Amino acid sequence: MKLKNTLLAVTDMEKSVAFYKDTLGLHKIADFGANVTLSGGLCLQTADTWAEFIEKTPGELGWCGNVSEVYFEEDDFGSFVEKLKNLDIHYVHPVKEHPWGQRVVRFYDPDCHIIEVGENIKSVCLRFIESGLTVEQTARRMDVPAEFVKKCLPKVRD
Repeated sequence: MKLKNTLLAVTDMEKSVAFYKDTLGLHKIADFGANVTLSGGLCLQTADTWAEFIEKTPGELGWCGNVSEVYFEEDDFGSFVEKLKNLDIHYVHPVKEHPWGQRVVRFYDPDCHIIEVGENIKSVCLRFIESGLTVEQTARRMDVPAEFVKKCLPKVRD
């Protein structure tokens, strides 16, 4: 068995497809009307058809439960954050840095699903190395093995 896709139930397909295209750069792979597959393995399905499949009414679905999120990583995190400033985004929280050094931002999609975009973890390693930390110091800062840092930065030598 393997995970194939993540499906989000949405109330306005057109608005949701536009949001994921404009905000995260995803594009349609397949469009079956009530079900759209986007690049990256994200599927959107109209809330009414999904509710029918699971034998619930749309009112029983518990919108904005905030109990899960869809996670993305971005190589050019700074540019992505600048892009968000020009969009109508409702934030869960602004950009913050986790204890291991990865910068992240969380916001809501049009149906209140939480979207997290994090700095690519290899970029975190590179940022620390470029700031003057050694591989070992970076590993301690990120709380990962030095071998992990070396694999992220194959051209870095001890």
